[in-house]
Amino acid sequence: MSLIATADGKNRMHYGWIVAAVTFLTMLVTAGAVGAPGVLIAPLEREFSWANADISSALAIRLMLFGLMGPFAAAFMNRFGVRRVAGVALVLIACGVAGSFAMTRIWHLLLFWGHVVGLGTGLTAMLLGATVATRWFVARRGLVLGLLTASTATGQLVFLPLLAWLTDR
Repeated sequence: MSLIATADGKNRMHYGWIVAAVTFLTMLVTAGAVGAPGVLIAPLEREFSWANADISSALAIRLMLFGLMGPFAAAFMNRFGVRRVAGVALVLIACGVAGSFAMTRIWHLLLFWGHVVGLGTGLTAMLLGATVATRWFVARRGLVLGLLTASTATGQLVFLPLLAWLTDR
């Protein structure tokens, strides 16, 4: 017997809730990636002797791409599907974060955190939550949208203290 459908065909749980849970986790990780560079500014200055302005320019590019990708993300989701776009976004974020472990020059920061992570986070942003809520829910749309919006704050609440702890060590 499945959690989603019983033998008599009646649904116990709407499949949209599973989609919403996966979307929540995706947005949680994205929020952590969006907020992480703020914790890393001082350690990057100390480690590489980079100027604050140079580090901030990479973060500004990330923030700009995060905002500018919204209309394109919507078009991509309509054309290629939410699953593919979210998958590509998570791969971009993972590649950007993984690449940052090997960075030694400021252009690495501009590439990995500015462009790659900026594009990846921009593909999900708040648009992913709104798309899932409107495609999968009617009666509980507001509740789902509220939960998915909360994932952004939750991601920063979970990942930023952990990252700050790691950078201290």
